[in-house]
Amino acid sequence: MTPDRVVVVGASIGGVRTAQALRAGGFGGDIMIIGAELTEPYDKPPLSKQVLAGEQNADDIALLGAAGWAGERLDGRLGSPAVDLDTESKEVLLADGQRIGYDALVIATGVRARTLTTEANQLVHTVRELRDATALRQRMLGGGPVVVVGGGFIGAEVAASAVALGAQAAIVESLPTPFTRVLGPAVGALMTELHESFGVSVLGGAAVARVEQLTDGTGIVHLADGRRLAAGTVVVGIGCVPNTEWLHSSGLPLDDGVITDQHCAVPGAEDVYAIGDVARWYDVHDGTHRRVEHWTNAVEQAHLVAHNILAPGDLRPHTKAPYFWSDQYGMKIQMAGRIEADDRVDLLRCTIPAGDRHVAVYSRHGKFSAAVTFGWPRAIAACRRSWERAATVDEVHQQIQGLATKVTAVETR
Repeated sequence: MTPDRVVVVGASIGGVRTAQALRAGGFGGDIMIIGAELTEPYDKPPLSKQVLAGEQNADDIALLGAAGWAGERLDGRLGSPAVDLDTESKEVLLADGQRIGYDALVIATGVRARTLTTEANQLVHTVRELRDATALRQRMLGGGPVVVVGGGFIGAEVAASAVALGAQAAIVESLPTPFTRVLGPAVGALMTELHESFGVSVLGGAAVARVEQLTDGTGIVHLADGRRLAAGTVVVGIGCVPNTEWLHSSGLPLDDGVITDQHCAVPGAEDVYAIGDVARWYDVHDGTHRRVEHWTNAVEQAHLVAHNILAPGDLRPHTKAPYFWSDQYGMKIQMAGRIEADDRVDLLRCTIPAGDRHVAVYSRHGKFSAAVTFGWPRAIAACRRSWERAATVDEVHQQIQGLATKVTAVETR
């Protein structure tokens, strides 16, 4: 039976897109979105890129249409986060004491950034919310070198934005080669070359011992091996933690996120769903639960859950190919599929009319597992489709050769 009232906890991309998909699907009941921040819903991928570089502002990244909540026929409750959930009475408790009843509940509370334990709080920043990006931009404009702790995509995007603002930047990563945690050493080396070509110092195998803030407001990043890096700003990009504390007494299954089945429904909790960064959903491709922190995954799960709420007799599983993108120095870096540490990697240089493009094809026992492309959206679109139909790696190579005028094997690991 279709519910009369849907409550969404979380006002970022997953939560807002769920509500919009319900309306687009013909849902005429009440929809409430509960958000912890007071700021109107906004898109987060631009925070570490266009917002930091000053190319976009809050209006540019708004998730609601020009008519706001009323235009979407939504009830927005901002600034009072959810602090508890009672699945028996079907109520969400807010920090201000309100109890919000629901017929169907969608949990989309996302994640928060990990940071360093330090007393240099004025110097050290993370990028997770709009106010973070605003404060960080002001700090960067004040001058001084930017030291990024963590060789992941957020850190890489911040380093690229710092360069765009005219700052000297360095990336510090505890692994021997930055970016290898997600992409492996071969593609990690390509990423390192890209950053170094724009003047960024990339330091692998470099653990941070402490951050010292000086009396003039600048600081020094002390590495475990004794090296010292001067810093006007320190940005930490060392991963995130799912926001599930408010659910600890709810009885929902929690394990580094909210456990769901393949339909994004929470087992044992009637009419409760979880999506996006906070959801650890059951992946029918390999029979494991996994949590994915990417914009596309949140949007796809939002549409999926809206459908499953509206059509309980036609439940759909989440089976889309994992996908994400990153913009650095004007280059769109895209990945489709799932990389394991022991995957074979074929690094290719492909010639197309626009120039040479690098593509990394990952495989396992002859089966295509993932691809990373640099500045070639057409190729990644083909790879996404190949992943979803379980193509062999030979079939993917043939597809890539069909899209390029020349393909050169650069390296195989």
